[in-house]
Amino acid sequence: MKGFGAGGMQGLMRQANQMQARMKKAQEELALREFEGTSGGGAVKVIVMGDNTVKSLDIQADVMSGGDKDMLQDLVVTAVNEAMRLAKTTSDQEMAKITGGFSMPGIF
Repeated sequence: MKGFGAGGMQGLMRQANQMQARMKKAQEELALREFEGTSGGGAVKVIVMGDNTVKSLDIQADVMSGGDKDMLQDLVVTAVNEAMRLAKTTSDQEMAKITGGFSMPGIF
């Protein structure tokens, strides 16, 4: 079995550095993307950014006037979770394109 030799190791390091640069660029681009989650048939709409920050929350007036605090809270939580799930799924898919599906714990 052959070892990596100096040239082989340099090539591996170069490939790893290129992959890391592509991952960093993809993460920066994902951070700027918006992901929408809705609940209650569109009664609550949440937009989260790819960096997991909430950009906006829209609640239709008729939901507010109902006075059901528990229902409203559930709708908001559901919409936020949907948007966050979409952001994570998209991020995972984009990173898998770069890594070829190879998991790199702690990097993303």
